[in-house]
Amino acid sequence: MSPPPPSVLLIGTLAHTTAEWEALSSKYTLLSFRSGARAQFLANCRDGTYAGVRGCYRSNVSTALTGPFDKELVDALPESWKYVAHNGAGYDNIDVAACSARRIAVSSTPVAVDDATADVGILLLLGALRQAHEPLVALREGRWKGKLRLGHDPRGKVLGILGMGGIGRAMAHRARSFGMKIIYHNRRRLDPELEKGAEYVSFEELLARSDVLSLNLALNANTRHIIAAPELAKMKKGVVVVNTARGALINEADLVAALESGQVSAVGLDVFENEPEVHPGLVKSDRAFLLPHLGTSTIETQRDMELLVLKNLQAAIDQGKMLTLVGEQKGLDWAPEEADL
Repeated sequence: MSPPPPSVLLIGTLAHTTAEWEALSSKYTLLSFRSGARAQFLANCRDGTYAGVRGCYRSNVSTALTGPFDKELVDALPESWKYVAHNGAGYDNIDVAACSARRIAVSSTPVAVDDATADVGILLLLGALRQAHEPLVALREGRWKGKLRLGHDPRGKVLGILGMGGIGRAMAHRARSFGMKIIYHNRRRLDPELEKGAEYVSFEELLARSDVLSLNLALNANTRHIIAAPELAKMKKGVVVVNTARGALINEADLVAALESGQVSAVGLDVFENEPEVHPGLVKSDRAFLLPHLGTSTIETQRDMELLVLKNLQAAIDQGKMLTLVGEQKGLDWAPEEADL
């Protein structure tokens, strides 16, 4: 008698890949938790409902159902659970350390989001440089240009990128076409073929030299409030700050103070520290070009993200590998190898 097929769990819903998910029924037992609350999910984990589950598909959106994948939840997962395939480039709502302690591998979707997020980053960069908020509002209110404030050209400006991963490199590629000089800081320098002429600098030099600072790094305990009052004070007076990563990388209150003082001339933000709440100082500022977390909000990118999660889940179950393992787990002696994309 052949063993039963592996079980996989979908947490939440799919918008673009329902057919691909259902096709997996040919080799897996498909389970789902499409609605409910954290207490029910935890009960399911503990009462045997998910006994035999090898891995799951979850997303930032599904956090509304289960709450964060924190230590309490991770410790409640059945022993069979070895993989978390996450939909999102950011995964700060997953306690990766707790997963690692349980030898549960976690993947994210960094590759699928690069272009769409960088496109929004450039939109924010240009909107902030050109002081576009006030004229946009004035036009709709029948005031034509309103209290027009002259902006700046990107040409010749120094774009400092904090976090030169896939999104940061896509941002640099686009910015070069505007004649911007690229400098960057990472935990380690990139290979020259990935730098494409960008200059690797220290964190302190990045702050001191950037005309525009773009944040393109993950949020974790080490990067929370990596930009706060001390860092803002080290920047050029009139610097522009762009953030498409995670709002809590910046101390929002300190950013508002710097904006009000003129130390920061403008900001372009797609993410906020306490989403969906936005600091009132940002909302009222006519030098804040703001979007409500639209970085990956395209049909093509959303589908690509969902497909990558499903591919991660299949590679994990079928090969014991993941395509896009999170950085914190790479190199651990128990962690699965990465399969080729």
